[in-house]
Amino acid sequence: MLSSLLSHDLPRGRVLSLLLLAVLLGLAFTPFIFPGTKALNVAAKILIFIVLVASYDLLLGYTGIVSFAHTMFFGIGAYGIAIASSRLGEGWAAVGAGLAGALVVSLLLSLLIGLFSLRVKAIFFAMITLAVASAFLTLASQLSELTGGEDGLNFKVPELLQPGTEFLEEPFLGASIDGRFASYYLLFVVALALVLLMLRIVNSPFGRVLQAIRENDFRAEAIGYRTVVYRTLSNVLAALFATVAGALLALWLRYNGPDTSLSFEIMLDILLIVVIGGMGTIYGAVVGSALFVLAQNYLQDLMKLGAVAVEGIPVLSQLVSPDRWLLWLGLLFVLAVYHFPSGIVGRLRALRRL
Repeated sequence: MLSSLLSHDLPRGRVLSLLLLAVLLGLAFTPFIFPGTKALNVAAKILIFIVLVASYDLLLGYTGIVSFAHTMFFGIGAYGIAIASSRLGEGWAAVGAGLAGALVVSLLLSLLIGLFSLRVKAIFFAMITLAVASAFLTLASQLSELTGGEDGLNFKVPELLQPGTEFLEEPFLGASIDGRFASYYLLFVVALALVLLMLRIVNSPFGRVLQAIRENDFRAEAIGYRTVVYRTLSNVLAALFATVAGALLALWLRYNGPDTSLSFEIMLDILLIVVIGGMGTIYGAVVGSALFVLAQNYLQDLMKLGAVAVEGIPVLSQLVSPDRWLLWLGLLFVLAVYHFPSGIVGRLRALRRL
């Protein structure tokens, strides 16, 4: 049953299996194990990034397409929920209309980009997507009447998901059973379903063709596959999954703005996570997202403890200062890429084969 659920793509390795199980159980029981607000926000961000990075891996890892427009579709999903909820009011009808509208816009844009751009060479396609994403970011900032401009949009979510909604008066096993609790488990269930769906896609005959195109598109074309059609479909699927991830972000934050979902820094984070976790594997998105977001949020706290331990030592105390956490985060990523050139999942599977 487990093999069928994972589309017969088992982790293949005890260490990787334990790592994935730890991530799954940690995310599933975060509200009970770590009931604080920060821990819940970090876990929610991990869930959103797992979907976002896995959707990008459909392009880069499985099809060999480098795109810089992925955050554009992420932002479309977030803006779809934000605009519909702020215009139509709180309620599931507004959420459904916003999500449906965002999916239609992403479908049309990704189809146009795929049909008109995927015939060019890889570097030119990457530049085209970068230009389109930059234009969309500028547009979102300037259309202030629709998008709120640089200030973004605040909106109300359905009553079931509002923090003020309480289902139980007393905490259950240390967790407050309220609207925030319901929002988190909505994210968890949707993210889990989308990851399983992407596993199904990449392990289907369609996914095998994508991998063939990645390895040698000329040979794939020679044996009868229309590579442009498959690349376009891959682009569309990745865009739709990214749109749903953006919608989940908006529902969790109850806010969206240009820097929240359209920032180029998010695109860089996606690329880092794909490389660290391992390209061409959905499991890499799970492991990479968890490690990246945890390091991003808790490395500074760990450095504060280290700074107290080495206080008074002239040079070392400056190096371990919490203000330099980004420097150490960058060094950790460089070391990770150097020691795991095929990503963490790729390395673990290679060791398993040996």
